[in-house]
Amino acid sequence: MHLDVHDLREFYYRSPLGRAAQKVVRDELVKCWPETRGETVVGYGFAVPLLRPFLRSSRRVISLMPGPQGVMPWPAGGPNVSVLCEDALWPIGSGTVDKLVLLHGLETSDHPLALLDECWRVLAPQGRAMFVVPNRGGLWSRTDATPFGFGRPYSLGQLERQLRETGLIPTKTLSTLYQTPSTRRSWRKFASTMERAGRNLPVFTAGGVLMVEVTKQVPQPRRPGLSEAVKRPLRVLEGMGGPVVKPV
Repeated sequence: MHLDVHDLREFYYRSPLGRAAQKVVRDELVKCWPETRGETVVGYGFAVPLLRPFLRSSRRVISLMPGPQGVMPWPAGGPNVSVLCEDALWPIGSGTVDKLVLLHGLETSDHPLALLDECWRVLAPQGRAMFVVPNRGGLWSRTDATPFGFGRPYSLGQLERQLRETGLIPTKTLSTLYQTPSTRRSWRKFASTMERAGRNLPVFTAGGVLMVEVTKQVPQPRRPGLSEAVKRPLRVLEGMGGPVVKPV
């Protein structure tokens, strides 16, 4: 169940809580990918809050937004780079993406394995992908006041296992967004303090968001499925006799 693009835009660009969440996750992403000069950077889901730092030096930046969610033009004041697409049918060539980031894409997809296969397809052999998902053990997945309260929250083990099954090998994992998902001023005052504490105190180990960076395994591992279950094609007319020629 994808969220609506208008609700996502309102949260990230017009609410203090959304802007705070955007900054925390984006800063972590930029630490992981400080240099994208000459590279193709693609976001899927509603990744535009994280893509702006890459506009300056990247060769190309593309924002893919799923059909059920809807699309909005982005960035404001510049040439549009947003594209409406299906979960498992992206208008991007195979092996052409250097950096790929998913935000509100995997946990809300109706076909997560097909989506991960598409991520594997477009990712270059030396490329990196970052999956940003709600943490099952965090506070943000337990309230529907933010977009992280929708879809399937993940534990780290669940996410890594699903990624490995599709040939995406985790290379770095981290948890972030330790502040509470509250709009009260009293809690907002302590947001930065809680973020700093969450990185150092064991009691704050469950951040609201999991971020897992992966590389592409080549060749892609085969998963048991229809292609293996059906050993030979179904012959619709199998068992029927051949044509009978009657004597004249």
